[in-house]
Amino acid sequence: MNFDSGDSRFYKNDENENLICEINYFVDGSGMIVIDRTFVNDDYRGQGIAAQLVERVVELAREENKKIIPICPFAKGMLERNSSLYADVMG
Repeated sequence: MNFDSGDSRFYKNDENENLICEINYFVDGSGMIVIDRTFVNDDYRGQGIAAQLVERVVELAREENKKIIPICPFAKGMLERNSSLYADVMG
């Protein structure tokens, strides 16, 4: 899925501009990307969209040579379960 971006988030709306999904993050004072929220509308759950959102933030971190601090429980679990894949971006 291709996500839109803006205001420290990646997101996708449906054709009626209803929010399908989003991930919110911010860059803290030390330059780390902090993932603080992941959301997927109930109608779209179970399709791996939240994992795609986390992966998009990982891509951003790699592009900008930054580390990630996941405080969102979903993102934290995903990154920790797959720590060998994400060791380069874990803060």
